[in-house]
Amino acid sequence: MKVAIGTDHGGFALKETVISQVLADGHEVIDLGTNSAEAVDYPDFAKKVGECVVSGQAERGILLCGSGIGVNIAANKIRGIYASVCHDSYMAHQGVEHDNMNVLCLGSRVIGPEPAREIVSSFLRARFVGNDAGQERHFKRVSKVREIEKNSLEKE
Repeated sequence: MKVAIGTDHGGFALKETVISQVLADGHEVIDLGTNSAEAVDYPDFAKKVGECVVSGQAERGILLCGSGIGVNIAANKIRGIYASVCHDSYMAHQGVEHDNMNVLCLGSRVIGPEPAREIVSSFLRARFVGNDAGQERHFKRVSKVREIEKNSLEKE
């Protein structure tokens, strides 16, 4: 799987840990920056990662900032992106399995390297179960979320 990764300066400290874990799990990385701890704006990187996922260049994305919240808010403004801050492995796999999350957001000032590795692996191993027998309720719920998104955008 191709995974797009982007970070602002606040998330930069955790970037190499995340990249090394994605590679260790057998996936390909699309590194969209930033490449230093010099101050930059998180919406720029959320946009890059989101567009990469929506266009199909990457199947999933990972965004980093200090708290994970800024990149999460910005990414969710992109139609077709379903991002969430996850600070434990349960949230990371459940977000994909039940909610079809396609972008993981992490706060490098909230979690350390070892939890980040576990969270990233859980996110990448997970798959949406909404099409599985007995799990249709998840497909129905995700469809309702997409309908909200569609209706919201039509009113703009």
